[in-house]
Amino acid sequence: MLHHVEIYVSDLKKSSAFWGWFLEYLGYKKFQEWEKGISWKSSETYIVFVQVEKKYKGLKYHRCAIGLNHLAFHAKSKKQVDELTKEFKNKGVKILYADKHPHAGGNNAYTLFFEDPDRIKVELKWK
Repeated sequence: MLHHVEIYVSDLKKSSAFWGWFLEYLGYKKFQEWEKGISWKSSETYIVFVQVEKKYKGLKYHRCAIGLNHLAFHAKSKKQVDELTKEFKNKGVKILYADKHPHAGGNNAYTLFFEDPDRIKVELKWK
């Protein structure tokens, strides 16, 4: 079982607003908060976001380089995928693979792919 994931972000305030809304929609609860970080928890697993130090802020994330490619979450239903797709579009969030949405995940999956403020790819998949 996964214990936690920790992600360094370029703008903690912006990432907190983005991720907080999404994670709480999925049922996560705010877990910890301190000057340079915040986390949300579901069951025994939590996700942490930490403000990157200024000296590392110029280094940009790229999901095709070594390291994290994307985070994937379970959706409760097709309706949840559709609702979040609409909400993210209204918020101006970049929807990935829009030409194949919601079937970009293959194998008859119903999936939403999008990017967070630092361009980390996120997947919400039903079945």
